[in-house]
Amino acid sequence: MLEPKNNDELPAIPGKRYFTIGEVSELCGVKPHVLRYWEQEFPQLKPVKRRGNRRYYQRQDVIIIRQIRSLLYEQGFTIGGARQRLRELPKINSQALVGRPLPVPPPLPSPGRPKAAKGELEKMRGELEAALKLLEK
Repeated sequence: MLEPKNNDELPAIPGKRYFTIGEVSELCGVKPHVLRYWEQEFPQLKPVKRRGNRRYYQRQDVIIIRQIRSLLYEQGFTIGGARQRLRELPKINSQALVGRPLPVPPPLPSPGRPKAAKGELEKMRGELEAALKLLEK
């Protein structure tokens, strides 16, 4: 399996419509049992199930799996944090992302005290503007 730092070495996604769980495992550098677990944890991940409950993933699913992998393994998110981040991202255009790295969304504001943080930022801005005026003189 690929190490998290080697995400750039993930193979390109082939131009076919459906992928088996083994193929997705190789394309994303994640073991099949992890993919099955992620299906339970991430509502965006819904492979088509056919004959004998076999999973068939579409290109969009592979892109989402790579994004989940990046959030968990490279950016250090928890399952809950990754789930929240995926909910906030706009829908992914799979055709535009073929062979390109996934976009990294901007960091979320601190959930604890958003109004206090805004006040602190405004205070710092005022101090910086005052310092700039002193330097311009």
